[in-house]
Amino acid sequence: MAAAGEEEDVMARYRSPLVSRYASAEMAYNFSERKKFGTWRRLWLYLAQAEKSLGLSITDEQIQEMEANLDNIDFKMAAEEEKKLRHDVMAHVHTFAYCCPKAAAIIHLGATSCYVGDNTDLIVLRDGFNLLLPKLARVISRLADFAEKYADMPALGFTHYQPAQLTTVGKRCCLWIQDLCMDLQNLERARDDLRFRGVKGTTGTQASFLQLFEGDHSKVEELDRLVTAKAGFKRAYMVTGQTYSRKVDIGVLAVLASLGASVHKICTDIRLLANLKEIEEPFEKDQIGSSAMPYKRNPMRSERCCSLARHLMTLVMDPLQTAAVQWFERTLDDSANRRVCLAEAFLTADIILSTLQNVSEGLVVYPKVIERRIRQELPFMATENIIMAMVKAGGNRQDCHEKIRVLSQQAAAVVKQEGGDNDFIARVRADPYFSPIHKQLESLLDPSSFTGRAPQQVAKFLKEEVRLVLIPYESEMGGKIELAL
Repeated sequence: MAAAGEEEDVMARYRSPLVSRYASAEMAYNFSERKKFGTWRRLWLYLAQAEKSLGLSITDEQIQEMEANLDNIDFKMAAEEEKKLRHDVMAHVHTFAYCCPKAAAIIHLGATSCYVGDNTDLIVLRDGFNLLLPKLARVISRLADFAEKYADMPALGFTHYQPAQLTTVGKRCCLWIQDLCMDLQNLERARDDLRFRGVKGTTGTQASFLQLFEGDHSKVEELDRLVTAKAGFKRAYMVTGQTYSRKVDIGVLAVLASLGASVHKICTDIRLLANLKEIEEPFEKDQIGSSAMPYKRNPMRSERCCSLARHLMTLVMDPLQTAAVQWFERTLDDSANRRVCLAEAFLTADIILSTLQNVSEGLVVYPKVIERRIRQELPFMATENIIMAMVKAGGNRQDCHEKIRVLSQQAAAVVKQEGGDNDFIARVRADPYFSPIHKQLESLLDPSSFTGRAPQQVAKFLKEEVRLVLIPYESEMGGKIELAL
């Protein structure tokens, strides 16, 4: 437990809320110093093992010493070395060498700083995707359950946020799911497209390694292949400068930004539905919506998602600009920017998905409110059905159309000018002209007859697309999310 003075020091310094308040422990660790520098040491070990297997003078004892000290990192010593050397990689070379005196001479042999820096970044990006993908799959699974449950429940549709033809609660949810399925596939593709930088040397020519192997090109190629495989990648980029192309980062953050856009749209819909009192996100028993207005039930989780999604969407601008201004084989103006934007993109996506899972597991539907809103708007939407029924009963279409036009405008005036309920159907019942179809009015106003193929679309979509997308994640989709904040 930290002493009072230490705790006070922590509270006196800015900490990113992405870590201190929101992100999961797994994602926070993925971008931690311990993960980063531990991976550097593993990359130095992979390099030494591969160089030894290809004939360089490296002993088993040196390899064993490196293996024994992979996680024995003296962070205080490394910080002091970096302050003195003004170079983070060499600071950690010296720190690793201090606890591996026998291997000191061969650590980082032939490599450049980007051997550990860029390759570690690629490992962290890959692992970040591997953390996000099951979370996204869980959100899709929870929403799919919701869509299936409410596949048949009619609801008023909106275009331009104006009343439109009916849909169903489940069908609307499928619009959200379809976007998230696209995001899942985009994240999978971005992860699978990642390659390893590999063993390329200072400007990407592999000159230092060609010298180490006395001009043997085949051994240099095999070294690159061996280290790439040890790091868990199937392929390495065939050509690099000092760094892997910063265009790779654009692809990574672009799919995360796209995910942010999807979540923002979903949570905006939920916020609007909460205002209509049709659907609400979960609201805890003791939760307070407002310090001044006790009755408030603010959709704070959906608002958090929208807030963070906006940040996530803007982060793609960083790698776009960085890639555009990288001169020749590399400039260092990428480094500080990438330290911030890459980590923040994954940390932000992580909490957005956790929060959205929490929302999707506790969505509350209010059928009576939905039914009431349908009753307010459906009479106008049923006019075409009424006209057709009257024509079948022997009426004239044009006469009927004029009658309905007059009655519907009178009913609209009651709604808009007097604040009353839509009484269009009552006016139709009271008009002798429509007596031939009075007994049909109930069936003509059945909401389920206005939802088209929405229920069938939901069933087909969930069975033929969503379930197939989720198959690879079946073992990872359990567990409910309880948010601490």
